[in-house]
Amino acid sequence: MNKSGISTVTQFVLLGFPGPWKMQIIFFSMILLIYILTLTGNIAIICAVRWHHQLHTPMYVFLANFSFLEIWYVTCTVPNMLVNFLSKTKTISFSGCFTQFYFFFSLGTTECFFLCVMAYDRYLAICRPLHYPTIMTGKLCAILVSLCWLTGFLGYSVPILFISQLPYCGPNIIDHFLCDVDPLMALSCASSPIIEHVFHSVSSLIIILTILYILGSYTLVLRAVFRVPSSAGRRKAFSTCGSHLVVVSLFYGTIMVMYVSPTSGNSVTMHKIITLIYSVVTPVLNPLIYSLRNRDMKFALRQVLCAMRIMQTS
Repeated sequence: MNKSGISTVTQFVLLGFPGPWKMQIIFFSMILLIYILTLTGNIAIICAVRWHHQLHTPMYVFLANFSFLEIWYVTCTVPNMLVNFLSKTKTISFSGCFTQFYFFFSLGTTECFFLCVMAYDRYLAICRPLHYPTIMTGKLCAILVSLCWLTGFLGYSVPILFISQLPYCGPNIIDHFLCDVDPLMALSCASSPIIEHVFHSVSSLIIILTILYILGSYTLVLRAVFRVPSSAGRRKAFSTCGSHLVVVSLFYGTIMVMYVSPTSGNSVTMHKIITLIYSVVTPVLNPLIYSLRNRDMKFALRQVLCAMRIMQTS
């Protein structure tokens, strides 16, 4: 990836969470369990949406794509993290580091756009229910899904390409469990404040614009909900939005601390913990949040589990 000929670094060392061997085994077991639960929960949601015809609606199509995204979001970092817990060298190749860097930020950006699209879907369903079937058609749903993936993977391609072309001549130790922008920029032999400024500006712009859009959508939703005369209708409206709002709060609450608010005063350990929350912990909670508060999803998941049991016994 770096063809300048200046760099002498061919691999990086990810320190992760240093500690004695027993502590590494504990970390490995915990992260492995979270990873398995994340894959199981999100795959179950995808299967439920795919096999249950009542869930073939835009709301659940977005949710299935969101679950598919979460699977790859954790997979781009967790397997390497698990290997490093049991490894003495804890190395990652230069190209592997920047590949992880690219996918981690691209998938995170795609998640921001999906949360926006899901907020737009809830806005149409609650604020314009009579027009919802004619506006949120299958074609528009497919276009929105495609735009989320496309813009998410294009947003950071140029900044990350420029960062990968910087000279890295040592040291090569990253005090983190993944390849993040600040540790990589600190290891570069050449000062490049413009590239770093552009990267953080893009991050801040994406985060602030998407969260403002989501908050604006739900402001209109809440106004419409409070106008509903019956308490049963208000509860139903809140139940369809509550899960999404919880997920938005968990995800944006942590990434805004990392990439929007000043973090220079925070310790490296705090940076790791915050990153661990939104990159590993939040994806395992999302299937629980969406399934526990949704009757149709719980019914579909029970059918999926019953079908799996029948297949195992046959």
